[in-house]
Amino acid sequence: MIPFKVFNKKIPFALVVLTMSMFGFAQNNRLERKIVKAVDKHLDGAIELIKTSVNINSGTMNFEGVRAVGTLFQNELDKLGFQTQLTDGTAYCRAGHLVATKKGTKGPKILMIGHLDTVFELDSPLQEYTMENDSIMKGPGVADMKGGDVIIILALQALKNAGVLEDMTIEVIMTGDEEKSGKPLELSKKDLIEAAKRSDIALGFENGDNNPKTIVVARRGSLDWELKVSGVRAHSSQIFLDDVGVGAIYETSRILNEFYKQLSKEKNLTFNPGFIIGGTALKPDADATGGHAYGKSNVVSQETIVRGDLRAVSLDQLKKAKETMKKIVSESYPKTEAQLVFSSGGYPPLSLSEGNTKLLNYFNTVSEDLGFGSVTAVNPRHAGAADISFTSEYVDMAIDGLGLTGGGGDHTIYESGNLNTVERQAKITAVLMYRLVNSKF
Repeated sequence: MIPFKVFNKKIPFALVVLTMSMFGFAQNNRLERKIVKAVDKHLDGAIELIKTSVNINSGTMNFEGVRAVGTLFQNELDKLGFQTQLTDGTAYCRAGHLVATKKGTKGPKILMIGHLDTVFELDSPLQEYTMENDSIMKGPGVADMKGGDVIIILALQALKNAGVLEDMTIEVIMTGDEEKSGKPLELSKKDLIEAAKRSDIALGFENGDNNPKTIVVARRGSLDWELKVSGVRAHSSQIFLDDVGVGAIYETSRILNEFYKQLSKEKNLTFNPGFIIGGTALKPDADATGGHAYGKSNVVSQETIVRGDLRAVSLDQLKKAKETMKKIVSESYPKTEAQLVFSSGGYPPLSLSEGNTKLLNYFNTVSEDLGFGSVTAVNPRHAGAADISFTSEYVDMAIDGLGLTGGGGDHTIYESGNLNTVERQAKITAVLMYRLVNSKF
């Protein structure tokens, strides 16, 4: 061994290295223990913050309520030293977003994503929280996703109390229109996309599949489509003749059946016709959610309208599905015409990547180190579209599903979450961020 002089004594170099390594490990553990204890310190306040926010109606179209929740969370982020702003959503007909930034000096740039709005508008029968027992809270947006927003704040509070937040470069985006995106989408999602371009890592705090043992590494994108079919109006006794053909409803049935036959076996791909009207004359509603149809059993149908969505796990899968659907539509029955239009924009997929998988492994390591057990990936079929998907093109790593979980009934009057998961998710998140910024993996 090479002798090494320390404090005027000769000590074997290998022993010095081992001692320094053990000291560094102990130092890291000390800081991580401070982070964990800080979560415990702020936990009661976090639970109260969830209750307060849930009792503020913030249905997407209740702009005043969305801004009130934004102000509530803005005040908490202000206390942590963030530069905060509630943006104006007038340009895309929504309330706007909460944007918070803090610049540090080391490590990767981290983007934390939540949303302020819920699906529960002012006319919803569910307006306030109730406790089902000592841990299960039922309420509008408790899981999707005010609980996740509070977990963001709780994790940041713990990092600040442990004295490690100052080093970090973090942006927090809580959108005001996740549940019902404003249009045009390029304006609605501009703040989020610009933040993603400045970031290396994205952490989403939706509630995933409501299982704390899973994390989302891939989400399917969502795109709306509309099918319009026309045929020749005639007496029903003339159907199938050369100059009449089969009518609009038969042609629509052919198209939908071929969609099913040719695409239903494709893994992680879904296409749902959620709305249809047909007959002799149609009068669709302006908001595209209803309408009226006139027709008689002895008249060949002249028009149909079908609206649905298409969900794919990658851009390539989405492209191929659209091509197949267009080809099917083009092969019309006699005397019919059909037009298939896909909406512009839509939610892109969060494609599975090596970086996302690596970040899941890091999250799993922290979870196991803290005694919470292992965490695996959510099946993309169980993860709908979400804001984090807009970061996929720009960040090196992204995972979602870090929010309050363990409940169910999302988007219904039975929406609930297990408050016991707040502590768990905040501790894992805070330690994960500390290790990422300080290169501890």
